[in-house]
Amino acid sequence: MLSATAPPAVTSPPLPAPRGPVSAAVLDALRGGPAPAVDVTGADPYGDDVQLALHCCYELHYRGFDGVDDDLEWDPALLALRGDLERLFLGALRADLEPGDDVAAEVDALLVEPVGPDVVGVSHHLRRDGELWQLREYVAHRSVYHLKEADPQAWVIPRLSGPAKAALVTVEHDEYGGGDPDRMHARLFADMMREVGLDDAYGHYVDAVPAETLAEVNLMSMCGLRRSLRGALVGQFAAVELTSSPGSERLVRAMRRLGCGPAAIAFYDEHVEADAVHEQIIRRGVLGPMLAAEPALAADVVFGIRAFLLLGDRLSARLLDAWSRGESSLRRPLDERPAG
Repeated sequence: MLSATAPPAVTSPPLPAPRGPVSAAVLDALRGGPAPAVDVTGADPYGDDVQLALHCCYELHYRGFDGVDDDLEWDPALLALRGDLERLFLGALRADLEPGDDVAAEVDALLVEPVGPDVVGVSHHLRRDGELWQLREYVAHRSVYHLKEADPQAWVIPRLSGPAKAALVTVEHDEYGGGDPDRMHARLFADMMREVGLDDAYGHYVDAVPAETLAEVNLMSMCGLRRSLRGALVGQFAAVELTSSPGSERLVRAMRRLGCGPAAIAFYDEHVEADAVHEQIIRRGVLGPMLAAEPALAADVVFGIRAFLLLGDRLSARLLDAWSRGESSLRRPLDERPAG
């Protein structure tokens, strides 16, 4: 299907600024400097330095960076450092999460939506009494993933087979607009960004977002790019699809309350219905057949779900804590100064 509008130019983002010795070594190598020789022992696995370094390594597999040689995607030294960083990050996640292999119980828990006036969460806050500057910050955070929505999950397609592969491709087809480029979820998100006065350039807010935001997306890329973590990637994707509809509905209500236009509302409005359908496909079409074919992946599926929830809670706490003090949740505020 042809687009009704001219496609946007494909550009690569500029390199971000370093946040410590590890990310500085990676960025120096991307600029043509020496192979990165840095010891990550003792580095904070959830911190800005490690998460930015991982982000830069992973982006070589997506859009790359302006002025950076595409062949560095497979540079042995960068891959070796990425492996060290992944082991650090993965080790921290496994240490912080209880292991388990009861996928049915984990999925059932995801389907229980907490209710009541005192429920804590970003979408709850924005629906009830969030301000426009907070909504805009939230969109800036989410842009790191949503401007490439469903690309990290696409890595798992060749790692599945039979019914599980077919069902997952069905979900991905919807994520990419069902063949209509104007309905691709990444395109709808870019439309929303412009509607609320944000820059929709790919990677524009990477320098502004904290480690908590980068870690969520890095989890997806790590699990997608490692065949050994294919079960975790499916678990992460399942958690997204099974929990997205209620949160999207709250964000639609928040945007309407704040007077946002139709182009802003369209993205989350699309997810209210689409992800309700995807929930059924993921549960019955992907998880069931995949685990029937490879039952040993159950523990990884549970890990992927729990890791998604852990990192999501960390990001939510960052936003709500900053906003409760009237401060920006970003490393550098947007053009509009926070209230207070």
